[in-house]
Amino acid sequence: MIFSKAGFGGAVADFEAAVVAQDAKRSGKAFVRLQETFGQAKEAELLDGGPRLAAVLEKVPPGPRAVVAVLVGACVERGADAERCAPGVRAGLRAALGGAAAFAEAWAATGGGPFPVPGDGEPGEEAVERAGADAAAGWWTLPQWERAAVALLNHRAVRAGAGGGRAELLRLLTAVEQASGRQFTSLGHVLQVLDDEPLVALHRTSGTGYALRFFGVGDNFQLHTLLADALIGGGHVEGHAPSPQEVAVCRETPGQVDTVGSFDLTAPDGGRLWNEGAPADIPVVDGVRLLVLDEPSYRRSWPAGRFFPGMRGDVILERALEPEETARWFAHVSPAKELTG
Repeated sequence: MIFSKAGFGGAVADFEAAVVAQDAKRSGKAFVRLQETFGQAKEAELLDGGPRLAAVLEKVPPGPRAVVAVLVGACVERGADAERCAPGVRAGLRAALGGAAAFAEAWAATGGGPFPVPGDGEPGEEAVERAGADAAAGWWTLPQWERAAVALLNHRAVRAGAGGGRAELLRLLTAVEQASGRQFTSLGHVLQVLDDEPLVALHRTSGTGYALRFFGVGDNFQLHTLLADALIGGGHVEGHAPSPQEVAVCRETPGQVDTVGSFDLTAPDGGRLWNEGAPADIPVVDGVRLLVLDEPSYRRSWPAGRFFPGMRGDVILERALEPEETARWFAHVSPAKELTG
């Protein structure tokens, strides 16, 4: 596709050519134009520009690379092909997390103290002196890589394409969070999103069990509402059923709608699983995630919706378990523990 020199399309073409030629002066000017023209970009420019920018990310210096990655993510949010953009963003995120982990180690080895707060612009002088330019850039740009990665990982095909690489990214992120005390909640949640994941839910009061499957669920608030719709709304157990509007915003409808809890979510060992957590927190028993649904111990309300507004999610009831099968699963379950403190 050919664009005139004006506009976002022209800026993409200039930036791409300058980066390939390693022309720092020209790429710097085009970098500024990318940011200035993005807001007025036409759809065709975004569809074409996202993958082209993603393809040259590895050749861009660390600081501007993160900004360009955010632009790639913004192009994806407006329709660019997420799968074509994913390899470049994934590699950049891996490099940034590796740099941030190295920064955490160097910071501790050179006296520790409060971590500098990542911000716009270049890393501070002290950060570079104590950890080196590359490690400091990894830490400094991590919030931007978080934004870019979430935009890409909203797409199920991108999550599938990442495969086991997501576990490595999560391992690095966990190390960075533990060392720095800073939480990158959106990145942590998106790296743990499960797709086509089997779940056995046991309803303690009725003694019944259900085989379900879910995908694209960002947190347990969303899971809670979708489970209540499948089981209470479907007429399988007694309790408070969410409204159609509450369910719709947890699937793919934009916005939020106030809701109230229908269950206490409980682990097989009797411990509480909090709505603020993620479905990946549900323990695996005999190869399947096993969740116990208890009566709500108190009334709790929240805005129903999706942790990731751009991600479609759902919980699908496959079948009610036979009594013998349900009993075998209940054999793994302990009484709910009393909350203390």
